[in-house]
Amino acid sequence: MRITNKIMQNNTLYNINQNKILQDKLNTQITTKKKVTKPSDDPVVAIRSLRLRSNLSQVSQYNEKNIPDAEQWIELTESAVQSTVDVVTGMINEFQRGSKSNLQPSDRAVILESLKQYRDEVYATGDSDFAGRTIFTGYRTDTKLSFTEETTKEYVINEQITNTEIDTQTYVDMGKLETLNETNFNSADMTTEQQVDTYEIHRIRLAYENVDAGMVPTISQAIGSDENGKTIYQSLGNVTVMSANGATNPYTEITKQPDAIYFIPETGELLLGDNAYKNLQALDPAQEIKITYQKSKWEDNDLRPEHYFACSSEGIDYNAEYLTKVGKTKKQVIEYDVGFNQQLQVNTTADEVYLHGIGRAVDEALDLLDRLDKIDAVVAKLEGMVGKDAYDQDAVEAKLNAAKKAQTYMEDTVQKTFESGITEMQGYLDKVNMAYTTNGNRSLRLTLIENRLGNQQTAFETLTSENEDADIADLAVQLSSAELTYDAALAATGKLLQTSLMNYI
Repeated sequence: MRITNKIMQNNTLYNINQNKILQDKLNTQITTKKKVTKPSDDPVVAIRSLRLRSNLSQVSQYNEKNIPDAEQWIELTESAVQSTVDVVTGMINEFQRGSKSNLQPSDRAVILESLKQYRDEVYATGDSDFAGRTIFTGYRTDTKLSFTEETTKEYVINEQITNTEIDTQTYVDMGKLETLNETNFNSADMTTEQQVDTYEIHRIRLAYENVDAGMVPTISQAIGSDENGKTIYQSLGNVTVMSANGATNPYTEITKQPDAIYFIPETGELLLGDNAYKNLQALDPAQEIKITYQKSKWEDNDLRPEHYFACSSEGIDYNAEYLTKVGKTKKQVIEYDVGFNQQLQVNTTADEVYLHGIGRAVDEALDLLDRLDKIDAVVAKLEGMVGKDAYDQDAVEAKLNAAKKAQTYMEDTVQKTFESGITEMQGYLDKVNMAYTTNGNRSLRLTLIENRLGNQQTAFETLTSENEDADIADLAVQLSSAELTYDAALAATGKLLQTSLMNYI
């Protein structure tokens, strides 16, 4: 084959150009510090790079975004629950003080004021939020845990309990002694010493007081479920509404009606006659009892029912799944993706910490202290009337004996109520501590995940660097060699191009 000068020139120019391309590639790698700038440079490196970058991106998202968000949520929850632990512990201390005998009115006043402050604080803590999202309200992060002002809004509430929540309380019947004054103490219908008495009252204390009297509550038991999983309920008896301020005292009347069930709207109590109580106690402790009632007027700090119960308001049904067999234990869990196919619950729901019974127990103690203060005032008034000619001393003495009897009963009732309140509040504290521990375990688990992901992120960064990053020293040597080759090629080509066919003639 004849090789012409033109062929040699074209081959030389092609080789010089290829050398120049190599220099450009080496320059680009040195500038970008990467082995490849496009997949065709090295398909194997490119594919591996895409996989490593995808994994690194995911780990970085978990480690730099999701985990810090989860940590803040858990830390805020821990702070709020710790505050609640402190508040409930303070309540227990006040109940212990109140359980002591022979308390002076000044001591009771201090206890009264302390319990009021604790009661107002316990639910306010539950409105803690994280970046505008309330942390104890499940999926309803845009809704406060409690009402923040007096509100009128009608709710039909289905409260689901068991017979273990039925309790027995002592009621002191003081008749009209609480209203005794200097003008009516000798009236014929004023309560006598023989009429002052105590009664053991069986009751169900609902989550709320001051409920609507217009709607008669229903009480029923769960007896099964239909084909759709909806629970079937059977009535446990008719309920009669009786006002706490009416002509008939429901607390004394219920002792005469063994089959009756009385509902007191002002206190939110269902009073049970002896037979009604025995019927409920005969149920399986695991069997659900549902009480349906209505409440429209809400005070500041009242817990919103949609966070706790199956209820309806203004055409909206909340937590309807609670009334199905499947939905009994369903909770509104908020989970964060904190790793590959790994989720972690970050929220604590209100029913784990902010229980209605905490405030109700305090309100009941305050009511008893208020009644005791009233009878103390009556006793002091009557003692001030002793020996004064302006008053019938026989009547004063008779009413003083009646008032002192009522006072003794009330002091004993208050002491026993505070003693039982210690146990009740300790039970609430145990539940709050359990929520605190559970939240702490989540925090510990999140820390372990964070440490593992940190190691994974470092490993992926190292692998990505090893796969993609160029060796600058090696590239510099190659570039220097390419430049020398290029210069030599230019010199050789210069000599070659000076030769023509005429040189051979």
